[in-house]
Amino acid sequence: MKTWYHSWRAALRIARRDAWRYKGRSFLVLAMIALPILGVSAFDLTVRSAQLSTEEQLDRTLGRADAEVSDPELGGHAIYQSPTGDTYSPVGDFDNGPWPSGPGDVTKVIPAGATTLDDTLARAKLRTTHGLLQTEIRELKASDPIARGLLRLNEGRFPEKGGEVAATSHFLEVSGLRVGSELSARGLDATYRIVGAYELPDSLDTDQVNALPGALLAPLDKALQADGLPGVEPRTTHLVRAPGGFTWNMVQQANTHGIKVVSRAVTLHPPADADVPLYKQESRHEYQDSNTTQLAAAGTIVGLAMLEICLLAGPAFAVGARRSRRQLGLVGANGGDRRHIRAIVLGGGLVIGVASAVVGTVLGLGLTYALRPVLEDYIGQRFGVFDVRPLELLGIALLAVLTGLLAAIVPAVTASRQTVLASLTGRRGVRGSSRVLPVLGLIAVALGAVIALYGSTMTDQFAVVAGGSAIAELGVVALTPALVGLFGRTGRWLPLSPRLALRDAVRNRGRTAPAVAAVLAAVAGTVAVSTYTASQDAQQRASYTPQLPHGAVSVMIDEEGGRAVPTVRTAVEKILPTDVRADVDRISVGRPSCPMWGREDGCGEYEVVVPEAQQCPLWYTGTEDPAEKFSKAERRKLLKDWRCKESSVYSYVNGGVLVGDAAVMKVLGIDDPAAVKALADGKAVSFDKRNVDTDGKIGIRLITDREKAAEAIVKNLPAPGVVKSIPAYQVSGDPNAYGVTMLLTPATARAAGLSTVPVGAYFTTSAPPSDTQKQKLESELDKTGSSVQLDIEAGFTSETNIVLLALTVFAGLVTIGAAGIATGLAQADAESDLKTLAAVGAPSRVRRTLSGFQCGVVAVMGVLLGSAAGVLPAIGLRLTERRSSLNAYHKALDEGLNSVSLPYVPVVIPWGTLAALLIAVPLGAAVLAALVTRSHRTLGRRAAT
Repeated sequence: MKTWYHSWRAALRIARRDAWRYKGRSFLVLAMIALPILGVSAFDLTVRSAQLSTEEQLDRTLGRADAEVSDPELGGHAIYQSPTGDTYSPVGDFDNGPWPSGPGDVTKVIPAGATTLDDTLARAKLRTTHGLLQTEIRELKASDPIARGLLRLNEGRFPEKGGEVAATSHFLEVSGLRVGSELSARGLDATYRIVGAYELPDSLDTDQVNALPGALLAPLDKALQADGLPGVEPRTTHLVRAPGGFTWNMVQQANTHGIKVVSRAVTLHPPADADVPLYKQESRHEYQDSNTTQLAAAGTIVGLAMLEICLLAGPAFAVGARRSRRQLGLVGANGGDRRHIRAIVLGGGLVIGVASAVVGTVLGLGLTYALRPVLEDYIGQRFGVFDVRPLELLGIALLAVLTGLLAAIVPAVTASRQTVLASLTGRRGVRGSSRVLPVLGLIAVALGAVIALYGSTMTDQFAVVAGGSAIAELGVVALTPALVGLFGRTGRWLPLSPRLALRDAVRNRGRTAPAVAAVLAAVAGTVAVSTYTASQDAQQRASYTPQLPHGAVSVMIDEEGGRAVPTVRTAVEKILPTDVRADVDRISVGRPSCPMWGREDGCGEYEVVVPEAQQCPLWYTGTEDPAEKFSKAERRKLLKDWRCKESSVYSYVNGGVLVGDAAVMKVLGIDDPAAVKALADGKAVSFDKRNVDTDGKIGIRLITDREKAAEAIVKNLPAPGVVKSIPAYQVSGDPNAYGVTMLLTPATARAAGLSTVPVGAYFTTSAPPSDTQKQKLESELDKTGSSVQLDIEAGFTSETNIVLLALTVFAGLVTIGAAGIATGLAQADAESDLKTLAAVGAPSRVRRTLSGFQCGVVAVMGVLLGSAAGVLPAIGLRLTERRSSLNAYHKALDEGLNSVSLPYVPVVIPWGTLAALLIAVPLGAAVLAALVTRSHRTLGRRAAT
């Protein structure tokens, strides 16, 4: 007795033989299925190899040490920390006050008999062949056994003497130096010899130099401070190897002294959550991220990709079934029933699916292994072990098998329903289309539309809109056969070739509908993303705030008391086509080298004194929120008060106070002769009327004791300090000074007893700087080794054009591919019709034009349906965003936040993309199909009917 095993064995043998016989078609389907499998398997291997195990990660952070001990500088105040040490918090309630600060004592937590190794990091400017480069300096005895695994030596050796250093390979590449070169730091006369090149396995693109402890940072700090410059700011951690390791109890004991510990033993074997005090003081969910949304998005993408492949590969299997119909008829004539026919066609899908799985997985393994160094450089870290997870790869391979089977289901059912006589004689037969599928499609469209409408009008959840849109799109796919029939009614008004093509598409919906659906899915996704992207682009354009007048340039530096400012000003004038140059300084409190926001000893700050009557009632003046004193209606009313208006342009300097001349106003586009005269008369020019008191003066408070100032703020008192009063002129109206609130000349600043340091310059340009000039300027600025804030106001620049172009090209390729597959099947089906046309004397070009119109018909139908299906979800998502933005806006108004504006969330249809899809893509598909079709065929014998 024949069993299912024997029938399937025979079916698979026949399917394998057919796949080998028609290599072109088999390779096409195999490539469509195998390429995504290759990509997914390679992605899985890359991600898994880059995800280090806990042991591997500890080797890269601890080396061979048992723990890393560090001081979070909370003044020795007790802390709670997570078992891994990545999060910590001081013990107690500090929600309404600052955290403790100050150094702790690490020596109290080092166990007796332990071996320690100091690891110190700081940043400094080192001299290279190109100029100066901000570089990380690491003082660590890298040759110590405890440090093994932290640094990976590539060339030479680690330093063994005080005058030697090693450098990362990336630093040597960007600096132009090599092993054996001499290296020096700015501000330090001593030179160091580079004796080795290494890499940080977790950060391959880090610029770092390694020296022995005390060999580089201490002399550099001393030299910088001797020149009146800020010294280095080292941070030291201690690698500890202790007998018996560091237990959780030892970690908690260290926490009582305000010291944080990363323990190898605790990380490998963490305690229960109930034994972690940090999770009791603060809920653990604050430290955990949910990946539910990412998993749902990944599942949706995989599902849609499988659907697209099935829609594209299905017609190809139908081509095979159509060409093998005589063979399938012989199977039926020799006793085979419908299930055997289905098994043979499904066997073709199974054979191609298995082959695709094997090819895609093997190529994914091979390419990932071969490209491992390239992938490591791209992600910026070395892999651990080459992590091959057989179950995951098997699951990915099964997706290929499942895709092949799903793609062959419809052709298998269609082939099994043909009679033996029709298969042997080549008759196509007439079969009515399904009435159930359109009904299901209508239900899905209605259900999806309701869900998307609910999501866009009643909730703020994007997932609801996206889910409803996906259901509606699947419904449109199910409706495709019926919609193809409706398109057929337009054929009566068309010439011969397009009428034949449209009639053929309608009569053979089994091959037309999947191809149209494939085009529909690709175009719908493209139109949806294009509409959403174009809408966001319009929103960003409307909300764009220029930082300067159009064409103006500014450079700002807050380092080393403006030491590099003259060089930067000259570089801008040399490279860019500048007209007016306006140098600006800033007020400095304390040593000239003090940074604007620094907390170093001997450094202070200043603040603009705003008269109490002109202060916004919603401003914070202490630790309590003043907005709580007002009702929602009062807060909304106060937000319209002139005292509560905020500038939308960020000011680089504290309070927007600049020291310069009238050229600054010229660059900023402020034309006020009275203001120019006021500057010349020794007055300050104010662009914010809140700053000028009733006597026509402004006040600048110089704060030299930051700690007392912080205490005064907590007590809702003015900060202690000397107030310098300066006569001021208030510019009339509401001028846009681009973040500048006050301008005074250097002479006025000196007369008021204010110290200043250079901070930057403003420029006007005679022509917009070109990309080449910008790149050259950035290269020159990099050579200074300073952190330069460069702004070139070129107006809003859209970055979506390339995205829209890429989406259009992608949709066009899928459209041409799907239409081409449908055209190939149509030619196989219509061979007898073409022979009849040739027999009755039809011109040879009819074959070519008919082929082109067959391809164009599929493309036009798919693009039209896809465009309609794609616009709706994009509109739904934008409506959801509008609702969410309005809710956030009204909530901000109720809370008295004065930095919000009425949201503008437009819906913009990308007509250019739609025009390309609706006209260019179908036309291109039709022309391409016509060009690749042979017009001359040998007249053959028609099969008897």
